[in-house]
Amino acid sequence: MTISHAQTARLGFVELPQSDGGNTAVFYPTIDTESPVKKGPFALSWASNATASKGNGRLIVISHGSGGSPWVHADLARVLVTRGFVVAIPQHRGDNYLDNSNPGPSSWALRPLEVSQAIDVVSAYAPVSRFLSLDAVGIFGGSAGGHTALSLAGGEWSPSRFRDHCEQNIERDFSSCVGFITLLRGTWFDTVKVWLAKRIISWRFSDNNLQSYIDPRIKASVAMVPFAADFVPQSLAEPKVALGLVIAGKDVNQVPSFHVEAVLNECQPLCEVIMNLPEASHGAMLSPLPPFEQDSIASHLLSDPASFDRAAVLPQLYALIANFFVKKLL
Repeated sequence: MTISHAQTARLGFVELPQSDGGNTAVFYPTIDTESPVKKGPFALSWASNATASKGNGRLIVISHGSGGSPWVHADLARVLVTRGFVVAIPQHRGDNYLDNSNPGPSSWALRPLEVSQAIDVVSAYAPVSRFLSLDAVGIFGGSAGGHTALSLAGGEWSPSRFRDHCEQNIERDFSSCVGFITLLRGTWFDTVKVWLAKRIISWRFSDNNLQSYIDPRIKASVAMVPFAADFVPQSLAEPKVALGLVIAGKDVNQVPSFHVEAVLNECQPLCEVIMNLPEASHGAMLSPLPPFEQDSIASHLLSDPASFDRAAVLPQLYALIANFFVKKLL
């Protein structure tokens, strides 16, 4: 199948077991008929355990966000598959929608290796891997997954740098430091929340050892709304792979000036902004977007601003991401 032919491919799907008990979701081109699929609140469509078709020979790994699932990346996966890619989404241990017991730096230290293991899992699945060449793999990640993408682009970070960022900037970047536990709501109790968060962070994240990881198979990386304040800036000044960034101007979960824009200031002109979404929030990395309870923490941090036209913007973004990977991997 040529790349142009791949644009008419249907979405095949298989779940492959991981050695840690999780599953890697794999999407790939097929000519088999799709069927409706229900996953939690999501109405999706694919051909389960379908016969794989030849695509463009390249694999993209998607690293989901904290507490995330494969299903919230199904729309991006579909676009990538129509361009001929195979897409693998590993389940990050202790930081996924089924088990959120170990989010934050403890998970970030494991995630790059889990991406490598996902490549190995796909490689061992002959019905799909027989169409793949794994010497040039792409990585996409958003939020905590964006941290993974930056790590695999050569970034170095440490838990103590996370601690230092939060001690200095927690009032302005609160959700980056505490996650989805609580919000600052402009009351007297905010002072208690900040004090307690700083104490816990200082106690848990004192390790000064720099974390780094390289998989030579990965040649292109896209980081969307990443957590990035704990990276040594100079480590991303010359990315080890082609690096693209996606910025959401109204992101209150990872405030751009502390995270993605700080990376851009270091890595340009050797990296590129794939798209700047001035009206988007952190949840722009998710499609389909989960339903949120009214006034919930997730709603505050992930819901689209009224000014963001998701239906118009995200197809453009996904086309640009696919173009980036085609240019850098083929």
